[in-house]
Amino acid sequence: MSFGPGSTSGRLRTAHNDLSFLHVSRAEIDLPADTNPYADVVYRTAAERFAKVRPHMVEEAEPALYFYKLRMGTHEQTGLAACYSVDEYETDLVKKHEKTRRDKEDDRTRHITELRAQTGPVFLTYRASSAVDAVAAKVAKTAPLYDIVAPDGVTHTIWKVTGADLRAVVDGFAALPALYIADGHHRAASAARARKAIAREIGRDGVVEADWFLAVAFPDNQTQVLPYNRTVKDLAGLTPAAFMDAVKKTCAVREGGPATPARKGDVAMFLGGTWHTLDIGARAGQDVISRLDVSILQDHLLGPVLKIADVRTDKRIDFVGGIRGTAELEKLVTTGKAAVAFSMFPVSVDDLMGIADAGEIMPPKSTWFEPKLRDALLIHTI
Repeated sequence: MSFGPGSTSGRLRTAHNDLSFLHVSRAEIDLPADTNPYADVVYRTAAERFAKVRPHMVEEAEPALYFYKLRMGTHEQTGLAACYSVDEYETDLVKKHEKTRRDKEDDRTRHITELRAQTGPVFLTYRASSAVDAVAAKVAKTAPLYDIVAPDGVTHTIWKVTGADLRAVVDGFAALPALYIADGHHRAASAARARKAIAREIGRDGVVEADWFLAVAFPDNQTQVLPYNRTVKDLAGLTPAAFMDAVKKTCAVREGGPATPARKGDVAMFLGGTWHTLDIGARAGQDVISRLDVSILQDHLLGPVLKIADVRTDKRIDFVGGIRGTAELEKLVTTGKAAVAFSMFPVSVDDLMGIADAGEIMPPKSTWFEPKLRDALLIHTI
Protein backbone atom coordinates (compact mmCIF):
# COMPACT_ATOMS: atom_id res chain seq x y z
CA MET A 1 0.00 0.00 0.00
CA SER A 2 1.11 3.57 -0.56
CA PHE A 3 0.54 6.79 1.29
CA GLY A 4 1.23 10.47 0.74
CA PRO A 5 4.78 11.65 1.24
CA GLY A 6 3.72 15.28 1.26
CA SER A 7 1.28 15.33 4.17
CA THR A 8 1.04 18.53 6.21
CA SER A 9 0.35 17.90 9.86
CA GLY A 10 -0.86 20.17 12.65
CA ARG A 11 -0.88 19.53 16.38
CA LEU A 12 -2.53 21.68 18.99
CA ARG A 13 -0.07 23.01 21.53
CA THR A 14 -2.53 23.91 24.24
CA ALA A 15 -5.75 22.71 25.81
CA HIS A 16 -6.95 26.29 26.54
CA ASN A 17 -10.69 26.45 25.98
CA ASP A 18 -10.49 29.13 23.28
CA LEU A 19 -8.40 26.69 21.28
CA SER A 20 -10.69 23.72 21.81
CA PHE A 21 -11.11 22.08 18.42
CA LEU A 22 -14.83 21.72 19.10
CA HIS A 23 -15.05 25.31 17.82
CA VAL A 24 -13.97 23.89 14.46
CA SER A 25 -15.47 20.40 14.36
CA ARG A 26 -18.75 21.50 15.98
CA ALA A 27 -18.85 25.16 15.02
CA GLU A 28 -22.57 25.37 15.78
CA ILE A 29 -21.67 25.62 19.49
CA ASP A 30 -20.68 29.23 18.82
CA LEU A 31 -23.96 30.05 17.09
CA PRO A 32 -27.55 30.46 18.34
CA ALA A 33 -29.01 27.27 19.78
CA ASP A 34 -31.60 26.95 17.03
CA THR A 35 -29.00 27.10 14.22
CA ASN A 36 -29.30 24.32 11.67
CA PRO A 37 -26.01 22.36 12.04
CA TYR A 38 -25.86 22.06 8.24
CA ALA A 39 -26.42 25.78 7.53
CA ASP A 40 -23.84 27.68 5.47
CA VAL A 41 -22.96 29.82 8.49
CA VAL A 42 -21.79 26.74 10.39
CA TYR A 43 -19.19 25.85 7.77
CA ARG A 44 -18.09 29.49 7.44
CA THR A 45 -17.68 29.69 11.21
CA ALA A 46 -15.68 26.46 11.22
CA ALA A 47 -13.31 27.88 8.59
CA GLU A 48 -12.93 31.12 10.55
CA ARG A 49 -12.20 29.23 13.75
CA PHE A 50 -9.72 27.01 11.98
CA ALA A 51 -7.87 30.09 10.69
CA LYS A 52 -7.60 31.36 14.27
CA VAL A 53 -6.34 28.03 15.58
CA ARG A 54 -3.72 27.42 12.87
CA PRO A 55 -1.14 29.89 14.25
CA HIS A 56 -1.10 27.78 17.43
CA MET A 57 -0.31 24.61 15.52
CA VAL A 58 2.97 23.12 14.37
CA GLU A 59 3.27 22.62 10.62
CA GLU A 60 5.85 20.11 9.49
CA ALA A 61 8.48 21.49 7.13
CA GLU A 62 9.10 18.07 5.60
CA PRO A 63 6.99 14.99 4.87
CA ALA A 64 6.29 13.03 8.04
CA LEU A 65 4.75 9.82 9.32
CA TYR A 66 3.84 9.04 12.92
CA PHE A 67 3.26 6.07 15.15
CA TYR A 68 0.17 6.68 17.28
CA LYS A 69 -0.46 4.58 20.40
CA LEU A 70 -3.79 4.41 22.19
CA ARG A 71 -3.91 3.09 25.73
CA MET A 72 -7.21 2.44 27.53
CA GLY A 73 -6.83 0.60 30.81
CA THR A 74 -4.61 -2.40 30.12
CA HIS A 75 -5.27 -2.36 26.38
CA GLU A 76 -2.73 -0.81 24.01
CA GLN A 77 -2.66 -0.53 20.23
CA THR A 78 -0.14 1.25 18.02
CA GLY A 79 -0.91 2.32 14.47
CA LEU A 80 0.70 4.28 11.67
CA ALA A 81 -0.70 7.78 11.19
CA ALA A 82 -0.20 8.84 7.59
CA CYS A 83 -1.96 9.99 4.47
CA TYR A 84 -3.30 7.06 2.48
CA SER A 85 -4.25 6.89 -1.18
CA VAL A 86 -7.72 8.00 -2.30
CA ASP A 87 -7.08 6.10 -5.55
CA GLU A 88 -6.57 2.91 -3.56
CA TYR A 89 -9.73 3.63 -1.57
CA GLU A 90 -11.70 4.00 -4.80
CA THR A 91 -10.25 0.79 -6.28
CA ASP A 92 -10.97 -1.22 -3.11
CA LEU A 93 -7.39 -1.76 -2.02
CA VAL A 94 -8.70 0.06 1.03
CA LYS A 95 -11.68 -2.18 1.70
CA LYS A 96 -15.08 -1.27 3.14
CA HIS A 97 -17.69 -3.16 5.11
CA GLU A 98 -20.36 -0.49 5.61
CA LYS A 99 -22.67 1.61 3.50
CA THR A 100 -22.56 5.36 3.99
CA ARG A 101 -25.39 7.86 4.33
CA ARG A 102 -25.47 10.70 1.82
CA ASP A 103 -26.37 13.36 4.39
CA LYS A 104 -23.42 12.46 6.60
CA GLU A 105 -21.12 12.43 3.58
CA ASP A 106 -22.43 15.85 2.54
CA ASP A 107 -21.64 17.31 5.96
CA ARG A 108 -18.12 15.90 6.17
CA THR A 109 -17.32 16.77 2.55
CA ARG A 110 -18.43 20.37 3.08
CA HIS A 111 -16.31 20.57 6.23
CA ILE A 112 -13.22 19.36 4.36
CA THR A 113 -13.72 21.67 1.39
CA GLU A 114 -14.39 24.77 3.52
CA LEU A 115 -11.34 24.17 5.73
CA ARG A 116 -9.21 22.67 2.97
CA ALA A 117 -8.18 20.19 5.62
CA GLN A 118 -8.97 16.72 6.95
CA THR A 119 -9.09 17.09 10.72
CA GLY A 120 -10.39 13.68 11.78
CA PRO A 121 -8.51 10.47 10.90
CA VAL A 122 -10.06 7.33 9.48
CA PHE A 123 -9.49 4.20 11.60
CA LEU A 124 -7.91 1.48 9.43
CA THR A 125 -6.76 -2.04 10.21
CA TYR A 126 -4.58 -4.58 8.40
CA ARG A 127 -3.30 -8.09 8.84
CA ALA A 128 -0.38 -7.67 11.19
CA SER A 129 3.10 -7.32 9.69
CA SER A 130 6.19 -8.36 11.65
CA ALA A 131 8.22 -5.84 9.65
CA VAL A 132 5.98 -2.94 10.69
CA ASP A 133 5.79 -4.25 14.28
CA ALA A 134 9.58 -4.21 14.50
CA VAL A 135 9.80 -0.57 13.42
CA ALA A 136 7.01 0.44 15.81
CA ALA A 137 8.77 -1.27 18.73
CA LYS A 138 12.04 0.48 17.87
CA VAL A 139 10.46 3.93 17.55
CA ALA A 140 8.50 3.47 20.79
CA LYS A 141 11.79 3.38 22.69
CA THR A 142 12.46 7.00 21.74
CA ALA A 143 10.97 10.14 23.29
CA PRO A 144 7.46 10.82 21.96
CA LEU A 145 6.30 14.08 20.49
CA TYR A 146 3.20 13.94 22.67
CA ASP A 147 2.00 11.78 25.51
CA ILE A 148 -1.33 13.05 26.79
CA VAL A 149 -4.19 11.69 28.84
CA ALA A 150 -7.57 12.78 27.51
CA PRO A 151 -10.51 13.58 29.83
CA ASP A 152 -11.93 10.09 29.25
CA GLY A 153 -8.74 8.53 30.62
CA VAL A 154 -7.40 7.30 27.26
CA THR A 155 -3.70 8.01 26.70
CA HIS A 156 -2.60 9.22 23.24
CA THR A 157 1.12 8.92 22.46
CA ILE A 158 2.66 10.05 19.17
CA TRP A 159 6.15 9.50 17.80
CA LYS A 160 7.53 10.98 14.59
CA VAL A 161 9.09 8.42 12.23
CA THR A 162 12.33 9.56 10.62
CA GLY A 163 15.39 8.38 8.73
CA ALA A 164 15.87 4.69 8.09
CA ASP A 165 12.79 3.87 10.19
CA LEU A 166 10.61 5.85 7.78
CA ARG A 167 11.94 3.89 4.81
CA ALA A 168 11.46 0.61 6.64
CA VAL A 169 7.83 1.34 7.53
CA VAL A 170 7.07 2.49 3.96
CA ASP A 171 8.49 -0.80 2.67
CA GLY A 172 6.50 -2.74 5.28
CA PHE A 173 3.23 -1.14 4.20
CA ALA A 174 4.06 -1.57 0.51
CA ALA A 175 4.04 -5.34 1.11
CA LEU A 176 0.49 -5.35 2.52
CA PRO A 177 -2.13 -6.67 0.08
CA ALA A 178 -4.91 -4.46 1.45
CA LEU A 179 -6.07 -2.15 4.19
CA TYR A 180 -9.52 -2.27 5.80
CA ILE A 181 -11.69 0.53 7.14
CA ALA A 182 -12.57 -0.32 10.72
CA ASP A 183 -14.28 2.95 11.62
CA GLY A 184 -14.70 6.14 9.59
CA HIS A 185 -16.36 5.09 6.34
CA HIS A 186 -17.99 8.51 6.01
CA ARG A 187 -14.67 10.29 6.49
CA ALA A 188 -12.99 8.23 3.79
CA ALA A 189 -15.89 8.64 1.37
CA SER A 190 -15.95 12.39 2.01
CA ALA A 191 -12.22 12.70 1.34
CA ALA A 192 -12.81 11.06 -2.05
CA ARG A 193 -15.71 13.40 -2.78
CA ALA A 194 -13.77 16.46 -1.61
CA ARG A 195 -10.96 15.91 -4.07
CA LYS A 196 -13.50 16.00 -6.90
CA ALA A 197 -14.99 19.22 -5.56
CA ILE A 198 -11.83 21.30 -5.24
CA ALA A 199 -9.10 22.41 -7.59
CA ARG A 200 -6.34 19.83 -7.77
CA GLU A 201 -3.40 21.93 -6.64
CA ILE A 202 0.06 20.46 -7.09
CA GLY A 203 2.05 21.12 -3.95
CA ARG A 204 5.63 20.56 -2.95
CA ASP A 205 7.41 17.60 -4.46
CA GLY A 206 4.66 17.41 -7.08
CA VAL A 207 2.17 15.97 -4.60
CA VAL A 208 -1.55 16.67 -4.97
CA GLU A 209 -2.62 16.64 -1.31
CA ALA A 210 -6.28 16.01 -2.14
CA ASP A 211 -5.22 12.60 -3.52
CA TRP A 212 -4.62 11.43 0.04
CA PHE A 213 -6.72 11.00 3.18
CA LEU A 214 -5.69 11.12 6.81
CA ALA A 215 -5.89 7.80 8.67
CA VAL A 216 -4.28 5.66 11.36
CA ALA A 217 -3.79 1.98 10.50
CA PHE A 218 -3.61 -0.52 13.36
CA PRO A 219 -2.61 -4.20 13.08
CA ASP A 220 -5.56 -6.57 13.42
CA ASN A 221 -4.08 -8.38 16.42
CA GLN A 222 -4.09 -5.13 18.43
CA THR A 223 -7.40 -3.66 17.28
CA GLN A 224 -10.06 -3.91 19.96
CA VAL A 225 -13.70 -4.47 19.03
CA LEU A 226 -16.40 -4.24 21.68
CA PRO A 227 -19.93 -5.57 21.26
CA TYR A 228 -22.81 -3.48 20.00
CA ASN A 229 -25.67 -4.55 22.25
CA ARG A 230 -29.42 -4.34 21.63
CA THR A 231 -32.53 -3.41 23.59
CA VAL A 232 -36.15 -3.69 22.44
CA LYS A 233 -38.88 -1.49 23.90
CA ASP A 234 -41.67 -4.11 23.95
CA LEU A 235 -42.30 -7.82 23.37
CA ALA A 236 -44.50 -7.34 20.30
CA GLY A 237 -47.68 -8.06 22.24
CA LEU A 238 -46.37 -11.20 23.95
CA THR A 239 -46.32 -11.76 27.69
CA PRO A 240 -42.85 -12.43 29.15
CA ALA A 241 -43.79 -16.11 29.54
CA ALA A 242 -45.03 -16.39 25.95
CA PHE A 243 -41.96 -14.62 24.69
CA MET A 244 -39.68 -16.99 26.60
CA ASP A 245 -41.55 -19.96 25.12
CA ALA A 246 -40.96 -18.53 21.64
CA VAL A 247 -37.26 -18.03 22.40
CA LYS A 248 -36.93 -21.65 23.57
CA LYS A 249 -38.39 -22.82 20.27
CA THR A 250 -35.66 -20.85 18.50
CA CYS A 251 -32.60 -21.96 20.48
CA ALA A 252 -31.38 -23.63 23.64
CA VAL A 253 -31.71 -21.38 26.72
CA ARG A 254 -29.72 -21.55 29.96
CA GLU A 255 -31.17 -19.49 32.81
CA GLY A 256 -28.82 -17.62 35.11
CA GLY A 257 -25.93 -17.32 32.68
CA PRO A 258 -23.35 -14.49 32.69
CA ALA A 259 -24.21 -10.98 31.51
CA THR A 260 -21.34 -11.13 29.04
CA PRO A 261 -21.32 -14.03 26.54
CA ALA A 262 -18.27 -16.25 26.88
CA ARG A 263 -18.03 -17.29 23.25
CA LYS A 264 -19.20 -16.65 19.72
CA GLY A 265 -22.61 -18.22 19.19
CA ASP A 266 -23.90 -17.21 22.63
CA VAL A 267 -26.10 -14.20 23.38
CA ALA A 268 -26.92 -13.05 26.92
CA MET A 269 -30.56 -11.96 27.27
CA PHE A 270 -31.85 -9.89 30.22
CA LEU A 271 -35.54 -10.47 30.89
CA GLY A 272 -37.56 -10.37 34.08
CA GLY A 273 -34.56 -9.39 36.20
CA THR A 274 -32.53 -12.43 35.11
CA TRP A 275 -29.78 -13.07 32.58
CA HIS A 276 -30.26 -16.03 30.24
CA THR A 277 -27.74 -17.51 27.82
CA LEU A 278 -29.10 -18.15 24.34
CA ASP A 279 -27.16 -20.71 22.31
CA ILE A 280 -27.80 -19.36 18.81
CA GLY A 281 -24.68 -20.79 17.18
CA ALA A 282 -26.51 -23.80 15.79
CA ARG A 283 -28.58 -21.41 13.68
CA ALA A 284 -25.54 -20.00 11.86
CA GLY A 285 -25.73 -19.96 8.07
CA GLN A 286 -23.05 -20.83 5.56
CA ASP A 287 -21.98 -17.40 4.28
CA VAL A 288 -19.90 -14.76 6.06
CA ILE A 289 -22.90 -12.58 6.92
CA SER A 290 -25.32 -15.22 8.20
CA ARG A 291 -22.60 -16.65 10.48
CA LEU A 292 -22.46 -13.43 12.50
CA ASP A 293 -24.24 -13.51 15.86
CA VAL A 294 -25.98 -10.19 15.09
CA SER A 295 -27.37 -11.74 11.90
CA ILE A 296 -28.51 -14.93 13.60
CA LEU A 297 -30.24 -12.95 16.35
CA GLN A 298 -31.99 -10.75 13.80
CA ASP A 299 -32.98 -13.56 11.44
CA HIS A 300 -34.29 -15.99 14.06
CA LEU A 301 -35.49 -13.90 17.00
CA LEU A 302 -35.68 -10.13 16.53
CA GLY A 303 -37.38 -10.46 13.15
CA PRO A 304 -39.82 -13.38 13.46
CA VAL A 305 -40.57 -13.12 17.20
CA LEU A 306 -40.22 -9.43 18.09
CA LYS A 307 -41.25 -8.19 14.62
CA ILE A 308 -38.18 -5.97 14.12
CA ALA A 309 -38.14 -5.97 10.32
CA ASP A 310 -35.49 -3.28 9.68
CA VAL A 311 -33.08 -2.31 12.45
CA ARG A 312 -32.18 0.87 10.52
CA THR A 313 -35.67 2.31 10.77
CA ASP A 314 -37.60 0.51 13.53
CA LYS A 315 -37.95 2.84 16.53
CA ARG A 316 -38.60 -0.08 18.89
CA ILE A 317 -34.97 -1.20 18.86
CA ASP A 318 -32.03 0.70 20.35
CA PHE A 319 -28.30 0.00 20.30
CA VAL A 320 -25.92 0.32 23.23
CA GLY A 321 -22.17 0.50 22.67
CA GLY A 322 -20.17 -2.06 24.59
CA ILE A 323 -18.18 0.67 26.33
CA ARG A 324 -21.29 1.34 28.46
CA GLY A 325 -21.25 -2.17 29.92
CA THR A 326 -24.01 -4.63 30.75
CA ALA A 327 -25.15 -2.64 33.81
CA GLU A 328 -26.58 -0.11 31.37
CA LEU A 329 -28.63 -2.87 29.73
CA GLU A 330 -30.00 -3.96 33.12
CA LYS A 331 -30.86 -0.35 33.97
CA LEU A 332 -32.79 0.18 30.74
CA VAL A 333 -34.90 -2.92 31.36
CA THR A 334 -35.48 -2.47 35.09
CA THR A 335 -36.55 1.17 34.61
CA GLY A 336 -39.04 0.15 31.93
CA LYS A 337 -37.30 1.92 29.06
CA ALA A 338 -36.86 -1.48 27.41
CA ALA A 339 -38.60 -4.81 27.77
CA VAL A 340 -35.62 -7.00 26.94
CA ALA A 341 -31.90 -6.55 26.34
CA PHE A 342 -29.35 -8.61 24.43
CA SER A 343 -25.66 -8.61 25.30
CA MET A 344 -23.59 -9.69 22.29
CA PHE A 345 -20.23 -11.39 21.86
CA PRO A 346 -18.06 -8.94 19.88
CA VAL A 347 -17.53 -9.39 16.16
CA SER A 348 -13.91 -10.30 15.47
CA VAL A 349 -11.61 -8.24 13.27
CA ASP A 350 -11.10 -11.40 11.23
CA ASP A 351 -14.86 -11.53 10.57
CA LEU A 352 -14.81 -7.88 9.55
CA MET A 353 -11.95 -8.42 7.10
CA GLY A 354 -13.55 -11.57 5.73
CA ILE A 355 -16.76 -9.67 4.99
CA ALA A 356 -14.82 -6.86 3.32
CA ASP A 357 -12.80 -9.37 1.28
CA ALA A 358 -16.05 -10.93 0.09
CA GLY A 359 -17.36 -7.52 -0.98
CA GLU A 360 -20.21 -7.80 1.50
CA ILE A 361 -21.74 -5.25 3.89
CA MET A 362 -21.73 -5.73 7.64
CA PRO A 363 -25.19 -5.64 9.29
CA PRO A 364 -25.94 -2.26 10.93
CA LYS A 365 -24.62 -1.63 14.43
CA SER A 366 -22.36 -4.67 14.49
CA THR A 367 -19.08 -3.26 15.81
CA TRP A 368 -17.99 -0.75 18.42
CA PHE A 369 -14.32 0.22 18.33
CA GLU A 370 -12.52 1.44 21.43
CA PRO A 371 -10.45 3.39 22.18
CA LYS A 372 -11.25 6.22 19.77
CA LEU A 373 -8.84 8.44 17.86
CA ARG A 374 -8.98 12.16 18.68
CA ASP A 375 -9.54 14.84 16.10
CA ALA A 376 -6.90 17.50 15.46
CA LEU A 377 -3.88 15.83 17.05
CA LEU A 378 -2.83 15.35 13.44
CA ILE A 379 -4.30 17.30 10.53
CA HIS A 380 -3.83 16.98 6.79
CA THR A 381 -4.26 20.18 4.78
CA ILE A 382 -5.30 19.88 1.16
